[in-house]
Amino acid sequence: MCGIVGYVGGRDAVPILIEGLKRLEYRGYDSAGIGVIREGRLEVRRCIGKVEDLERVLAGQPLGGRLGVAHTRWATHGRPSDRNAHPHRDCSRSLAVVHNGIIENCGALRRALEAEGHRFESETDTEVIAHLIERFAGDGLESATRRAVAELRGTFALGIVSEEAPGTFLGVRIGGPPLVIGAGADGFYVASDIAAMLGYTRDVLVLEDGEMAVLSREGVRIVTLDGVPVPKTMTTVPWDAGAAEKDGFPHFMLKEIHEQPRAIETTIHALGDLSASLGLDHRELRQIERIVMVACGTSWHAALIGEYLLEALGRIPVEVEIGSEFRYRGPIVDKSTLTIAISQSGETADTLGALREARSYGSKTVAICNVAGSTMSREADGILYTRVGPEIGVASTKAFTGQLAALYLLAVHVGLARGTVTADAAEALLGDLKEIPRLAATVLARGARVAELAAKLAGYSSFLYLARGVTYPLALEGALKLKEISYIHAEGHPAGEMKHGPIALVDAEMPVVMIAPRGRLYDKVVGNLEEVKARDGLVVVLANDEDEEIATRADHVLYVPPTSELLTPILFAIPLQLLAYHLAVLRHCDVDRPRNLAKSVTVE
Repeated sequence: MCGIVGYVGGRDAVPILIEGLKRLEYRGYDSAGIGVIREGRLEVRRCIGKVEDLERVLAGQPLGGRLGVAHTRWATHGRPSDRNAHPHRDCSRSLAVVHNGIIENCGALRRALEAEGHRFESETDTEVIAHLIERFAGDGLESATRRAVAELRGTFALGIVSEEAPGTFLGVRIGGPPLVIGAGADGFYVASDIAAMLGYTRDVLVLEDGEMAVLSREGVRIVTLDGVPVPKTMTTVPWDAGAAEKDGFPHFMLKEIHEQPRAIETTIHALGDLSASLGLDHRELRQIERIVMVACGTSWHAALIGEYLLEALGRIPVEVEIGSEFRYRGPIVDKSTLTIAISQSGETADTLGALREARSYGSKTVAICNVAGSTMSREADGILYTRVGPEIGVASTKAFTGQLAALYLLAVHVGLARGTVTADAAEALLGDLKEIPRLAATVLARGARVAELAAKLAGYSSFLYLARGVTYPLALEGALKLKEISYIHAEGHPAGEMKHGPIALVDAEMPVVMIAPRGRLYDKVVGNLEEVKARDGLVVVLANDEDEEIATRADHVLYVPPTSELLTPILFAIPLQLLAYHLAVLRHCDVDRPRNLAKSVTVE
């Protein structure tokens, strides 16, 4: 994703900024740019391509100055181009903004600003920010920025420099995208990632949601967006450059769990209109008689949830197959079948083989994956990118919930095409989805409770996970996460199957994790809970807020905000991920690199 670097101090800013951009190249980007205040004047250089292309531009048009901002862009609004590269400026070209994130209301703001006479040069949502600050310029840079940010909707991080305050750098964080402030002997640094500044300082602080950093050669001030000072102190990080890419988190997995609100929001935005990317128009979708989904591991669990979504909204038969089984058993698919292959990397060997097998029988194919240009995305007829960003931890977290968001959007789209979902119903369904990033952030804010529970459960050697309906696949996923990273034996089952075998395992030494959201099957799950308690089982329940009754029946309860039934799996997945994570940490396991596992399984 986009990378931000800033510097103010006693040295030439340009080499520092360029080095910082190079350290952020792992994030993925399509263009790069730099803005520097030189002798009170703002100068900008930017181009499509890599940082080395920007260096060539600078060789022909050199810059110098002791305050500046730089950026690598990952395109959202507007295709990659020189004019869409950051930094972006206002009409007077005296203020520069770089941006990581999405401005949700950029269309309405842009129309209003254009009506006021502002002239736009790019297709980006970022340029709106520069013109909004210009609108309030008479108030001074800090105040104008606060007023501008108050009108923005979305999650984002900003870096801002201006001729109006030629010795000041402003950094703003709203929501997910991180900003880290560093203090060195010769100046102060800002970056999306500690890695960008590690060659200059290890003394850092992380900007929190809703805060603004005001940097000058004299020091750093942190204030809220209401202008209230926030006392903070620098901490010294002991990590090397590779570890610093974790944005201050101890593990990539924990970082990626916490990235889920932003990742889901980005996926929703990127897949706003599926018509072009799906490879099937409404007429063709109406001709589809059956859907087969193929996947492996966590993606298979996402597919199982997708089965519920597509059947509920599209009213079409759906089958879910493990890729390694499907590809070798002579599957019954034809041109009336849509085969959906799901893979984070787009390179999973068995899933790719299953996709090819389906195509050989004439089936239309769609891939859901996270890596642009992957083999699966090139070979499928249609492609839905989840856009959750790089997932480095081996145990999939944000890729899973991103897949669920994509499958939900696909189910709504199929329902509209087939006439089983009305336009009004679709609007309501999408409205529910747009609330999920906010609700996911609420779940994450309760993470300390999960850590406390993990400390009480760390001594057990085997777990049972139970659920029903659309959350049943979460029982499989919760068990898989625990096995993957903590090496604790765990099984997931439909709660209705408990009496058909798994109940034999239940005793005081077998924690049973039950997923019990309010809904049609709630009473059924509570009945299963009572059966576990009658056999002295230790019951951990994931339940909706304000379910006080279940607390009287369970040993431990983790509460999750309510949402619609079909979206429940996204929110309930998060505490299951955190529980597995904290148990693994307590057992001193290598969380990001669990034994015997690879991130992408590209061989059979």
